Amino acid sequence: MYKSSNKIIVIGGNAAGPAAAAKAKRTNPNAEVILIEAGEFISTGTCELPYLISDEISDYNKIVYFNPESFYKAKGVRVFTKHFVKRIDTNKKVLEIIEKNTNRIVLFDFDKLILTTGSIANEINELPFSLENVFSLKSVKDFIRIKNHITPIKNGKVLVIGSGYIGLETAEAFKEIGYQVSILDLEKLPMPAADEEVRYLIQDILTRNQISFLTSNEQSRFIIADNRFKQFKYEGRYIDFDLAVVAAGVKPNIFLAKEANLKLGKFGGLVVDSRLKTSNPNIYAAGDNIEIKNKITNRSDYIPLATFAHRHGHIAGENAAGGNLIAEPVFANSAFKLFNNFIAQVGLTTKQILMLNFNAQSVTAVVPNKVHVMPGSRKVFGKIIYDKNRKIILGASFIGGTEVAGYADLISNMIYNKNSVLTLADMQFNYTPPLSPFVNLLSVLGRKVKENIYG
Repeated sequence: MYKSSNKIIVIGGNAAGPAAAAKAKRTNPNAEVILIEAGEFISTGTCELPYLISDEISDYNKIVYFNPESFYKAKGVRVFTKHFVKRIDTNKKVLEIIEKNTNRIVLFDFDKLILTTGSIANEINELPFSLENVFSLKSVKDFIRIKNHITPIKNGKVLVIGSGYIGLETAEAFKEIGYQVSILDLEKLPMPAADEEVRYLIQDILTRNQISFLTSNEQSRFIIADNRFKQFKYEGRYIDFDLAVVAAGVKPNIFLAKEANLKLGKFGGLVVDSRLKTSNPNIYAAGDNIEIKNKITNRSDYIPLATFAHRHGHIAGENAAGGNLIAEPVFANSAFKLFNNFIAQVGLTTKQILMLNFNAQSVTAVVPNKVHVMPGSRKVFGKIIYDKNRKIILGASFIGGTEVAGYADLISNMIYNKNSVLTLADMQFNYTPPLSPFVNLLSVLGRKVKENIYG
């Protein structure tokens, strides 16, 4: 057994894990910090995966930011890849690990443990990942499998299942390399978590780019033969496909947590305190496997974003090494690209708000993103949801060009500081014809809010 008097072990090598391990070592240079990863790669980009399929990123090695050797050299952390942690003995503080290359069992003791096991892709029972041509897109390994499958196929047909961020980005990626693309969802409009106006606009974008949107029903059926997905039965016809990519969301990877009898929350993620400590005082957690407090609702939430995973990895790493950092409540602020459009969402959506006790109202507007006579001028859509009683912003959505990231970030700042939504109407926005409109979208939205509240 590998022993040390002061050992911190991190399980999971993606966004949160390397951040936690590196921070733990910086906080306590005398500690022995070890990172254990079941797969082949550590410290990889995941949001970039669709851009590998579209060849906008030419080589997957460009999103593998460290290997075990370079990570040890840069961070002083030993890394064990292809090591699957089978069990945590919380009483003896020992990990039972399968060394995948040899299939032998090895034991590692620990003083503090950080679980950064992330999330796993949801699987469809009728279309399991065990089929030769059915894939998830959640890791570099997934990309390699897809790339090996599609390389011999030219102008093929792909079915993307799920129309959230990843599903839409994946659909665009395959369209860019010449595939015929269909998206399948249980809902009648894409992006089920978004506001209705945004969903209709996304549907229009898909239609303009010749991507079929299919709504599953009781008569729909996947046709499987020879361990392959062959066809999809839809509205009485059979549609041929070369492969399917399942992008039906993710769930927390809590296999080890359950085995260790750690407390889980209502979303199935690990319950952690403000210092990211689990129900076991020697075990911390960070990343897509935990539930976090939403700053707007003041309730537990599950928001699997890489930005939070990285930030919380740092906090868990420092605290496991003796620090005392606090993980503040958060809220979503994210964006993605869909052809020549960018969609940004911040805070809560109408669907989330309807389940809460807010006196919510909303305003929408469509204006030019710059002076309309300037090259590159286009329309940009915005929606703001606010609490009429407290006059604070609850959420916002934008669709347009690259400017939407700035809109979302400004709204994010206002939500964080609980600024009055009425501030938007009087805010001074930058203006120059090549860059911005004479009257900013946020100013228009602010004026509409003011009219709603005061008449």
